Amino acid sequence: MADVSLRGVSKAFGDTQAVDELTLSIKDGEFVVLLGPTGAGKTTTLRLIAGLERPDSGSIVIDGRDVTKLEPASRDVAFVFQQYSLYPHLTVAENLAFPLRSPARKLTEDEINSRVADVAKLVRIDHKLENKSTKLSGGEMQRVAIGRALVRKPVIYLMDEPLSSLDAKLRGDLRLELKRIQAELFSTMLYVTHDQIEAMTMADRIGILAEGRLVQIGTPKEIYTEPANLHVAARLGQPAINLLPADLLPETAAPAGTRTIGARTEHLTIRKAANSHADGTVDWVEHLGDQNHLHVTVGNRKLVTLTDPDTLFERGDRVTVRLRSPLYFDGAGKRIAG
Repeated sequence: MADVSLRGVSKAFGDTQAVDELTLSIKDGEFVVLLGPTGAGKTTTLRLIAGLERPDSGSIVIDGRDVTKLEPASRDVAFVFQQYSLYPHLTVAENLAFPLRSPARKLTEDEINSRVADVAKLVRIDHKLENKSTKLSGGEMQRVAIGRALVRKPVIYLMDEPLSSLDAKLRGDLRLELKRIQAELFSTMLYVTHDQIEAMTMADRIGILAEGRLVQIGTPKEIYTEPANLHVAARLGQPAINLLPADLLPETAAPAGTRTIGARTEHLTIRKAANSHADGTVDWVEHLGDQNHLHVTVGNRKLVTLTDPDTLFERGDRVTVRLRSPLYFDGAGKRIAG
């Protein structure tokens, strides 16, 4: 494995600036996730590292070697795409072995078979080695696609939303598998997604992209508790962070310059109003099984927060709302230390 650095990398497609002065370092053995909406520049970043696109400016360094102008085959990276892209006429074993049969690798058949067997066991597909890929489930096909990247032992694995086409349960299962594999191999991975749960559960560090720029990078806890601005704050948290005018609630001692208050579930104390005073009204309780979403209107603003499954709140209840150490943002959306 190796470390990877992007230094002031930019890439435009016509009038669209896909990546804008991106500087990013990924340490050897690190699992970094780039999180952002469609159009944030996530996939273009992967393609630039892989050599499938050339930057307009800046440099890309892998394992201390400037690869900015090298062809993809010379970069020793593996790319796992959103779609499985398996060869339908080949068996699982043949799909896994395919990258190893390049004349440039000069591996013996015994070496190929040994590596295929090891990787198949690692991704838990060894019981299907003789099956054609068309006979596999979606989760099994994605395991083969991941295994086909692992079998090469590249310096870095690039993963472009590889779980997005799977159902929720399979995504959950394969998230755990990928993290297990990465930890066992101590491999370097750069993974892109728009799914905050994938980012929070898998990443050593999360990079937040917006319009081709890296807005903030840090551990999942840092990104969640200390967002640099409103955009970052809105990327993590379920339900989404509530963004409130600074003067919406009474008894709010906001720092000077505060325009917006960010209130997550842990920042809110909501109780039934004990007397005639109330800050808001319960709109409805959204039952989700192990927890509920409580929807409250305060003034002209809607709040959503988590509450326990046996909550006593009901639609129409008048409530008081208080803040506990929320996040504060200025008029430009930048966070103010509370």
